[in-house]
Amino acid sequence: MLTHDPKFDVPLLEIALRLPEVGYVGAMGSRRTHQDRFERLRAAGIGQEELARLSSPIGLDLGARTPEETAISIAAEIVAARWGGTGRRLGETTGSIHRGSITQS
Repeated sequence: MLTHDPKFDVPLLEIALRLPEVGYVGAMGSRRTHQDRFERLRAAGIGQEELARLSSPIGLDLGARTPEETAISIAAEIVAARWGGTGRRLGETTGSIHRGSITQS
């Protein structure tokens, strides 16, 4: 989410963070924007457990510069969060590359 306006961002994030069935909640913005948003969410009564669900600034550090690269970094973070990935280079890890992979028939 990114509206550039806390009067929209904060209420929407309040709802999303309180819905346990939402698997991933993320918000774009600078570190300063993130800190301001965090404070506003705390003031709105969002607890620490709910705040821990917020991914912000969103995405993995891929060195992205373009909107397309930023989208890839966000998608990569969502996949990592879903399957427990580390975000590290596979060449730096050990063990099975496709741990716990799903086989499809």
